[in-house]
Amino acid sequence: MKYMISAYGSQRDYDAMIGAATDGPVWTPDDFAAMGAFMESFAKELEASGELVETRGLAAPAHTRRVGSRDGVPFVTDGPYAETQEVLAGYWIVECESFDRATEIAAGLNRCPGPEQVTAYADVRPILEGRADLEL
Repeated sequence: MKYMISAYGSQRDYDAMIGAATDGPVWTPDDFAAMGAFMESFAKELEASGELVETRGLAAPAHTRRVGSRDGVPFVTDGPYAETQEVLAGYWIVECESFDRATEIAAGLNRCPGPEQVTAYADVRPILEGRADLEL
């Protein structure tokens, strides 16, 4: 079964990682380098186990566009969005034996180094292969 592990962040997190002044945790260049090294190692471990399908980090929310419609009228809005603090920061698609194993993989992200004040979490969701997989 395939699962998506989704990691979240905010524009403030992205700003802090590049050294911009924020009201949140301060990321040093060493913190940022350690995080990058961890993420590369994490991906290599999953690749070696044969469980990694794909992984990507996403650009900062400031580089986002939201496309939708309101009352049948299409709209496009540039990010970031005042109505949401946290946004998808990156993802891993894994193929493994069970939901528990996917959760164990996601829990490994807690080893990622960074400033102590950083609160990080990830969601784990099964990927549906088709409508028949949809549980109501």
